[in-house]
Amino acid sequence: MEQQLLEKLCVQACDLVKEVGLFIKKELGKVQMQEIEVKALNSLVSYVDKDAERQLVEGLAKLIEGATFLTEEETIEQTSGMYQWIIDPLDGTTNFLHQLPFFSISVALRYREEIVLGIVYEVNRGECFYAWKGGGAFLNDRPIQVTKTQELADSLIATGFPYYDYDSIKAYLAVLETLMQGTRGIRRLGSAALDLAYVACGRFDAYFEYSLNAWDVAAGIILVQEAGGVISDFQGQDDYLFGKQMVASNRELQADFLPLIRQNFYPMT
Repeated sequence: MEQQLLEKLCVQACDLVKEVGLFIKKELGKVQMQEIEVKALNSLVSYVDKDAERQLVEGLAKLIEGATFLTEEETIEQTSGMYQWIIDPLDGTTNFLHQLPFFSISVALRYREEIVLGIVYEVNRGECFYAWKGGGAFLNDRPIQVTKTQELADSLIATGFPYYDYDSIKAYLAVLETLMQGTRGIRRLGSAALDLAYVACGRFDAYFEYSLNAWDVAAGIILVQEAGGVISDFQGQDDYLFGKQMVASNRELQADFLPLIRQNFYPMT
């Protein structure tokens, strides 16, 4: 896709995302206990997630005729095609329901199997992170880039604690033990999309997590890449969109960070 078209789509999609963000913010603190559904172990959803998703789908469908959708709440048929919007209408639902101000909207466009546009909108602070292929990454119209930190000892790391898949908990805790003793700190804030956006703008030096879904990370992938960072799965390969695991950092730090994760999760490889 041409950069001019991608930039135009990005501007239009950002406007839509901000409108939906106003709806989400307006509903903060209004959801009643009986209105909360448990989709799976520790996975919550409310009418806010579903209504926000419907608004996003309706608006995005107008931008590209015939585009398909992959969405968390499945308010529309899940199909693939040349153009596919990947949507998480409220990343950090548990934070939202507990009125913890760290949640976001994540929207990405996939074209011929490649993420070419991504938007992560932090609702409470009104921070809109966005990027399109070849165009760079931005936060509220200001260019952003990943850090230049080269040593783990100087780094601040983001992660997400497992909340339903505990098969790799020993490997995960082993990585945490090393990072606790060998970095400036670890943060678990509850929105993978924002974790990646924060890597892209230099607030975090690196991020890792497993048991991820495509809608959690799709927009963040291109944000980090266009901000000069690198993304991989835990084995250093490119199965990170649907592979349910991800490492993101600047290029220099990845050389030390990735082997630490790989040797704990895949000790025999």
